[in-house]
Amino acid sequence: MYLTIKETAEYLSFPESYVESLINQHKIRAVYDGQQYLINREQFKTHLEQMENYKKLVEEILSEPIPEDIDVKDED
Repeated sequence: MYLTIKETAEYLSFPESYVESLINQHKIRAVYDGQQYLINREQFKTHLEQMENYKKLVEEILSEPIPEDIDVKDED
């Protein structure tokens, strides 16, 4: 499914100007149909899945209990 720049910005929760700059930098693949850019939504699927996995990993790390302090005496 193809999205316009405005729809893509809403889908990714970014400003439209940022999406346009990503297109100009060739970081987002887009097709120009003569009037507007069309962006395939499927190219973001992997990125969004990786972001979800990263969030889960961060939650797991933050939920680990802090180990007890080892009473180490400095011998300087």
